[in-house]
Amino acid sequence: MSGTRINDCRLQYLFLILLLVLGGCFRRVWCVDGDEYSRTKNPTVVPLVTSLIYSQISNLTKIFNKDITKSLGYCTKDVDADLNEAFNFAGNLDFLNKCVMQTKDVTQRMCTAAEMKFYFTSIMDTKSADAQFLKPNRNCNLTSWVPGCEPGWACSVAPDQKVNLKNSKDIPLRTRDSQPCCEGFFCPRGLTCMIPCPLGSYCPHANLNKATGICDPYAYQLPPGKGNHTCGAADTWAGVASSEDIFCSAGFYCPTTTKKITCTKGHYCRMGSTGEKACFKLSSCNPNTYKQNMHAYGFILIGALSLILMVFYNCSDQVLSTRHARLAKSRERAARSARETAQARERWKIAKDVAKKRTAGLQQQLSRTFSRKNGVEASTNESSLPPKFPSNSSKPKPAGKEKKSGNLTKMLQSIENDSDSHEGFNLQIGDKNIKKQMPKAKQLHTKSQIFKYAYGQLEKEKAMEQKNKNLTFSGVISMATDTDIRTRPTIEVAFKDLTITLKKKHKHLMRSVTGKILPGRISAVMGPSGAGKTTFLSAVAGKSTECTMSGSILVNGKPDSIHCYKKITGFVPQDDIVHGNLTVEENLRFSARCRLSADMPKPDKVLVVERVIESLGLQLVRDSLVGTVEKRGISGGQRKRVNVGLELVMEPSLLILDEPTSGLDSSSSNLLLRALRREALEGVNICMVLHQPSYTLYKMFDDLILLAKGGLTVYHGPVKKAEEYFASIGITVPERVTPPDHFIDILEGITKPGAGLTAEQLPVRWMLHNGYPVPPDMLQLCDQIGSSSNGGSTHGAPEKSFPGDAWQDNRDHKPLHFLKPYDLSNRVTPGVLRQYRYFLGRSIKQRLREAQLQAADFLILLLAGACLGTLSQVKGDTFGYHGYMYTIIAVSLLCKISALRSFSLDKLHYRRENDSGTSSLAYFMAKDTVDHFNTVIKPLVFLSMFFFFNNPRSTFMDNYVVLLCLVYCVTGIAYVFAIFFPPSQAQLWCVLLPVVLTLIANQGKDDKIGKYLGSYSYPKWALEAFLIANAQRYSGVWLITRCDTLNELGYSVQNWTCCLVLLIVTEKADNVVLAAMYPRLSFRIPFVLVQKFSWP
Repeated sequence: MSGTRINDCRLQYLFLILLLVLGGCFRRVWCVDGDEYSRTKNPTVVPLVTSLIYSQISNLTKIFNKDITKSLGYCTKDVDADLNEAFNFAGNLDFLNKCVMQTKDVTQRMCTAAEMKFYFTSIMDTKSADAQFLKPNRNCNLTSWVPGCEPGWACSVAPDQKVNLKNSKDIPLRTRDSQPCCEGFFCPRGLTCMIPCPLGSYCPHANLNKATGICDPYAYQLPPGKGNHTCGAADTWAGVASSEDIFCSAGFYCPTTTKKITCTKGHYCRMGSTGEKACFKLSSCNPNTYKQNMHAYGFILIGALSLILMVFYNCSDQVLSTRHARLAKSRERAARSARETAQARERWKIAKDVAKKRTAGLQQQLSRTFSRKNGVEASTNESSLPPKFPSNSSKPKPAGKEKKSGNLTKMLQSIENDSDSHEGFNLQIGDKNIKKQMPKAKQLHTKSQIFKYAYGQLEKEKAMEQKNKNLTFSGVISMATDTDIRTRPTIEVAFKDLTITLKKKHKHLMRSVTGKILPGRISAVMGPSGAGKTTFLSAVAGKSTECTMSGSILVNGKPDSIHCYKKITGFVPQDDIVHGNLTVEENLRFSARCRLSADMPKPDKVLVVERVIESLGLQLVRDSLVGTVEKRGISGGQRKRVNVGLELVMEPSLLILDEPTSGLDSSSSNLLLRALRREALEGVNICMVLHQPSYTLYKMFDDLILLAKGGLTVYHGPVKKAEEYFASIGITVPERVTPPDHFIDILEGITKPGAGLTAEQLPVRWMLHNGYPVPPDMLQLCDQIGSSSNGGSTHGAPEKSFPGDAWQDNRDHKPLHFLKPYDLSNRVTPGVLRQYRYFLGRSIKQRLREAQLQAADFLILLLAGACLGTLSQVKGDTFGYHGYMYTIIAVSLLCKISALRSFSLDKLHYRRENDSGTSSLAYFMAKDTVDHFNTVIKPLVFLSMFFFFNNPRSTFMDNYVVLLCLVYCVTGIAYVFAIFFPPSQAQLWCVLLPVVLTLIANQGKDDKIGKYLGSYSYPKWALEAFLIANAQRYSGVWLITRCDTLNELGYSVQNWTCCLVLLIVTEKADNVVLAAMYPRLSFRIPFVLVQKFSWP
């Protein structure tokens, strides 16, 4: 216990001693001021004095906070953080310790808040950080210029004068005891005080270079005539262009403002660095280097991107190929099963017919045998005769035999009557529920079930065609009355006095055309070149452009626009407008998905597509790409049939075809006409332009519309009565000459029509024949016709094809302008979102098949990034301004050119699809969505070279975000050019616009017009965002340089987010405008032209 008490007493005494020592120290600290060392010469107080002076310097930043925020807010986002990075000397105060020991009155020589404010305000007032001369002040002016006013020197105040460093209003009188500045400080010319050099600078004492008379490493000279004046310390802190000598050199780092150390191997030191940074792995950094060689990372990034893209494209191609192969196998199995079932059904029918014939023959033989006997013998021996198989005898039979005979009979009847069976002979023979067990279209889900259903229906249709004698007259009547053939909504188009005139030239393309095209019939429009055949079809389809149209057009007896029925109207253009980078089946399936009724089951849609492929003879090329000009695909004739099939798969009620047989051989033309004949049997109104058909094709048409030059009607009526009509006016067709060829030769003037007739009289004869009014300028032809103009009453002439009383109820109709046609088609097609899914799938397939073009775009971006990154190295005074400017021009140009392909190459396809009722919004959204892939990848591709070759201070992510917004913006602008201008003009605008806008964005602040225009240009926003992201990484000694550069360019660090938002908003604005205007601007065809009703 006593030992414990002794130890406790010792601890208490030790604690009291420590308290006394610490108390003495605290009293000494509390009594120390900035001049303590000059009075006591005690080295132990130097650290305390230094800490006190540094605390006073640190408090000055709080005084300047509001002023800096107000005047320099454009270059400092966080004032405290920026000042802390420039004047945070807490880590090493050696330079201040040396200064305290050297001058002994440091606080009397340091600049007050007023003097610092005077210095920096003078720099900002000159609008340049390169200013080296200050305004006159209290200490340095024309009447007072002490040695301390010279650069690198400073003065002290009077001994009885106290200096308050926080005083921001009054400059103290400081003119005595001129001495050179301390190391780590700079003394501007025109001020007699010292300012600490910022971090990242190197401010040693200068040495006089006797050869040049300059104080190295600075650029000031000694004042003339003052031999006692020596070189002092640094003289200025301004922009890097004028005060580069105080910046810590590249390849070195300066932990304090008085120490400079060479960068070691494996590290790099940029200009103005306070420490060395370790180089990344795989990068090479030699000693005394200012940047790291990161080319390897660029190659690694592009290699990784290439690998990912290759895997993506190859896997996608493999997936598509595997899917096509799987579908092909499933389709082949279904087709084989359907054929086997049909063949088995046909064999059973043949067996049944043979059994019937044998039964009939046996019955006749027995009748002849027993007819020789008398009636008595026949009656007595009747019971001994063998039973007649087909008889309905009431004699009882064994139960087992009766059941077997009944099953066979029912089996034969089921095979004959139930031709819709999809399961072949898997069902029980004689089952009464065979038809009930047949799967419905809505119940089919798997691909095999759907294909089996479709091919079963196709085999049924083939059997029906064979049964009806290959579309003979009796077969056609049978098929027309067959209840299994679906009928569609009918469209009848009637027109009277239809006249079309060019607006500018006032030239008639068609004149006084009257007639009608009827549902369920195929009408052929023929005539010589210049007869207006295509113009006539365009007028009927509502596609006439740059023309004025007069007359009347009735649809189903009402003056409705044909565009009210566009969902059930098909138009096959003369040019084969088919997507070349899709297969035949993909083209047809897409058209069917978007244009058939939304509530139609998927198996029925597949059936429609398979029926069209079968009827057009495209089975062998269904999985082949259609092909383009650059890439060979299917043949021209097959492409023409695909062009027709795009309209057949939508099951139209009105089908208009412009020269569908051009480029087809006779067999393909015959195949096409047979497919159209089947459509006509379902009530489709078909009208087509034809050139020189064969006699077989000519006879397959129902009606003929023969036009003369100038768009005048020569004949409009049934094909069977055409020769009869022309014979009635004295024109006979020679032997071995096709009638339409002979008629066209007469209209061309190659063949003379006969005695007393001319080609010009034929349209007038047709008008007189039908009682139509003759135009006034053609009345002289009536006088030439003379007595023969009464051909309208000729015996045997065909009846009037368009009776005038059909128009009596419509005489009082006023002209209608269908600017916004309403829908009368009674077909609800898929909505915008569903069509967007279809368009998106198609666009993705097309983009995957354009992998070579994508690779070329990426390669060009790589080369551009490598060249710009190498040639435009970042300079401290511009923060990489020129490199970013060239980047904006290059990326804008390359991305715009590639984005033009999204719409420029598909204009014709879009016009055709939009005219048929597909959604423009879905089309545009799908294209834009697919282009987002390039928007994300292309900045990575470019930066993989540019960033690692240029090596800016901003981060990779900062540059990527800005470049992403830039690519997104220019893509939208390219859309505008692609839609508003032809391809050649669009490319010219894409090249010209970025260059011009970048030049405008580079105009100085004094150019008010250029500055105003530049504020609304996307290069200015992108350039400002790039420069801000890079400039914010320059701190410490770079602060004034940063503010000066941003001030010269008119940029602000507060606008970085705003610039990105403006780039995104620009693209979105383009999208909104294009989504709303694209149907009208790119289509350039009004819904319906102004129709003027003129009555005789």
